[in-house]
Amino acid sequence: MRRVTETIPRTELRTIRAALSDLRKDLITGAFVFRPVPPLAPTHPLVRRAPQRIRQYAPWLPHTAITVFAFYLMAVAVDTEAMGLALLSGVPLLMVLYRPIGAWWLSFAASVGWGLGTAETTIGSMWPWPTTLFVSHIAVMAVVASQNRPRVAGQMLLITAGFGVACDLLSEWRQTNSFPMVVASCVIVGAVVAWRSLRETKQQVAVQQSATVEERSRRTLLEERATIARELHDVVAHHMSVIAIQAEAAPYRVANPPEELAKSFATIRENAVAALIELRRVLGVVRADDPDAYADADPEAPQPTLAALDTLFAGVRAAGLTVEHITTGAVRPLPSGVELSAYRIIQEALSNALRHAPGCTARVEVAYVLGGLGLRVVNGPPTQAVRPSPGVGHGLLGMRERVAMLNGEMTAGAVEEDGGYEVAVFIPAASDPAAPAADTPGRDAPGRDAPGRDAPGPGASGPETAAPDALGRKAAGPDAPGPMAAAPKRMPGPASEGETMKP
Repeated sequence: MRRVTETIPRTELRTIRAALSDLRKDLITGAFVFRPVPPLAPTHPLVRRAPQRIRQYAPWLPHTAITVFAFYLMAVAVDTEAMGLALLSGVPLLMVLYRPIGAWWLSFAASVGWGLGTAETTIGSMWPWPTTLFVSHIAVMAVVASQNRPRVAGQMLLITAGFGVACDLLSEWRQTNSFPMVVASCVIVGAVVAWRSLRETKQQVAVQQSATVEERSRRTLLEERATIARELHDVVAHHMSVIAIQAEAAPYRVANPPEELAKSFATIRENAVAALIELRRVLGVVRADDPDAYADADPEAPQPTLAALDTLFAGVRAAGLTVEHITTGAVRPLPSGVELSAYRIIQEALSNALRHAPGCTARVEVAYVLGGLGLRVVNGPPTQAVRPSPGVGHGLLGMRERVAMLNGEMTAGAVEEDGGYEVAVFIPAASDPAAPAADTPGRDAPGRDAPGRDAPGPGASGPETAAPDALGRKAAGPDAPGPMAAAPKRMPGPASEGETMKP
């Protein structure tokens, strides 16, 4: 029991010491250090709404207002009281712009000095704070509270209230305005503290949201790269397996092959198998982050190519999007990675159209030009109500990653004529010598649409002119000007996810 009774005073003493230490740090140490009130930020509403001719002076509006108010109080004090009261009312208010804590101490000292000096000579209800000093002291506390932590405001209010209570106790024969001072200062300074806390909270939330958006974009970028790695694994693994099999079978195709040739093919096979093992090990690391990403997919199913666009269009049409498809140029086999990326880009562009422009008509142009493949997906404005979408441009990030991986170029933006959206891509690629000929079943015939695909829409100029008109690249050979040279740089439209992609 004795230990408990001894602990309570010690705890109270520690609390009092901590409070006094905080008071010394906040109001005494460095009280008159030069700490000017900063001007308004360029993004402040007062600055942004100010007329253009005075916008450069708008950040100093608070300083101007405080200065004008201080001289106004001084003029009122000269008319009603005396010059000394004018100085006691105006100087602290001017000083608060550069030394806030020192200005408060000066205002408090003026209150104490005026109250004690007029205790026996002045009779009235405005004691110990005359009207101008009353207003000036509250204004000084409000400015100090707006520039310091809430603890400083509490300390100023506590000291001011203590002085007012002391005046009530010591002056039995006259009326004081201590209670109005305490109530008014608590209300005004409390409102300033609440406003400052709300502003800081909004700033912290904005910083956190910005960090969240950046982290989400980074995570989406990594996920998209992992998806690309998983998809390209099937393509690369197939080629490596073919190399290993052909290297193993090659010596048996020649009667009595030289020993050096057999060793060379054996070395090729060993390197191909080792590369395939390393590729699968790396892919295992990529899949470890999201092992269920392709849980429903058939691991033996081939990756989609441009030959599978008809199936994609059928699914999109079933979802309510009208799609027109045009293929121009001499259709030829392209590397598997190029066809896979082209398919995914078209798929994502149509998904964006479904999400952000419901009820529109989309047009997909695939142009086989010399030196590469051109893609153009254009959709019109929405004709139905657009539902809110949580997307913030991640689909376009995925497109950009695929195009950058293949050293291509991409533009995406709004169509100024009708308010639609356009995605234009050029991927440099040569023909795939290991692929079947262009007239293989399942591929389009050169220069015309494949069976089951839509005919060119109104205004199409035919296979000879559609490629340069739609994609800004003429089939003039490998030395032709850079791709997408004529593609306009536009802002995002309804079908975007909040980002404009530029080459």
